[in-house]
Amino acid sequence: MRSLLADLVIGFNYFVLFHYSLVNLIYTILLVISTVAILRHILRIKYAPFKDFVTSPETPPVSILVPAYNEEGVITRTVRSTLGMDYPYFEVIVINDGSTDETLDTLIQTFKLRKADRAYRNVLKTVGAVRGFYFNPEIPNLLLIDKENSGKSDSLNCGINMSNAPYFCTVDADSVLEENALIKLMTPILESTLPVVACGGVVRALNGVTIKDGKVDKIDLPKSRLAMFQVAEYIRAFLFGRVGLNELNSILILSGAFSLFRKDVIVDIGGYQKESISEDMELVTRLHRIGIEKKTPYSIKFISDPVCWTEVPESMKMLARQRRRWYLGLLQTVNQNRDTLFRPKYGRFGWTCLPYYLVVELLSPLVEMLGYIVVPISWVFGMVNTEFMILFLMLSVFYGIFLSTASIYLEEITYRRYPRWSHLMRLLLYGVLENFGYRQINSFWRLQAFLQYICGKRKWEYVKKGEQTP
Repeated sequence: MRSLLADLVIGFNYFVLFHYSLVNLIYTILLVISTVAILRHILRIKYAPFKDFVTSPETPPVSILVPAYNEEGVITRTVRSTLGMDYPYFEVIVINDGSTDETLDTLIQTFKLRKADRAYRNVLKTVGAVRGFYFNPEIPNLLLIDKENSGKSDSLNCGINMSNAPYFCTVDADSVLEENALIKLMTPILESTLPVVACGGVVRALNGVTIKDGKVDKIDLPKSRLAMFQVAEYIRAFLFGRVGLNELNSILILSGAFSLFRKDVIVDIGGYQKESISEDMELVTRLHRIGIEKKTPYSIKFISDPVCWTEVPESMKMLARQRRRWYLGLLQTVNQNRDTLFRPKYGRFGWTCLPYYLVVELLSPLVEMLGYIVVPISWVFGMVNTEFMILFLMLSVFYGIFLSTASIYLEEITYRRYPRWSHLMRLLLYGVLENFGYRQINSFWRLQAFLQYICGKRKWEYVKKGEQTP
């Protein structure tokens, strides 16, 4: 019995090593692909026609949807940002999801809105009853909807019902868009030979950035150490993670903080699902699946250039809630679509896209947490040798440092949003430090979320961003 247990422990050690090797190989491939893709994109945008699209009458209108719940401190900043878009035809629809603070009154007073009669088209069935519409004739492209609290998905469906444009863009209520972000997001849709049903852009941490009149005035790094870890993490996730997956036509996650969708397609598939923990991920996955099942040509894109700046949590409590929610949403989505795995009918989605998220995004945190426990104990008791332990540390920690710093260098030689050398030095420092504690606590939160899912606790956790640790 003891021999069998020892064999199982040793076998698990080798499984951990194999998993780390596989995941790091995948990350390396994505990093190489992303580097080539971003450099090619930078050369292309020098001659891109997006500036012509700004003045073209053929550029399709866009409805910008801003769902808001208890965002009184930041909502006016976000609305000013969206109203300042350099785009020919657009409307901004703010959906107040039954806020219990002063979000509604703040918007009414700031933009001098007054109650108006509007016909509500219940194209997508919504749960929360609409209590009123608010409008200012001097700002004709701004509409405020006040409704009962029913969650973000239902609020977005409500906004879609009231939208007039053929495309809609979702923006979080604590985010700020760069002035040309929307036209850059629309450009690949206009240039594509395939119908683009969804397109997402880069999200960066707003913490530390100075905003003036709803626009980015000065870019700096946050003082909070926790926010700094997230800045480095976002660079890695967006610049080589999603860019690489986009090049492989395997993008599954477009951030709800800044994504553009074709409205008729979203309406046809029933809009956002209220019961989903991560509504943006579930919607993109459904677009893939229905497009394949109906044999309809489609494309889902991610662009590395348009930028949305969004608040990130500055307390461990709120960050833990956010990461558990993200992991629960991914787990829910992959589980709901497990029947597509490795089925020829679903092509690249079943053979590349979903397996990547299963093996790399879902299983890695669990294997990592167990590996940090089992491998050192096995080494202490002589079940694995020192060479094995060193190889484990190289794959689990030091290769993570390489990937983090490589992503930061990629940012530096391409977009360079953080302009000073002191920014680069600080980012590199946190790119190293995040592998000694921050990454591990993230894996622990994901393990918590996995256990919650197994136990049936799948509640959406509210996250208040930008909250300082006492």
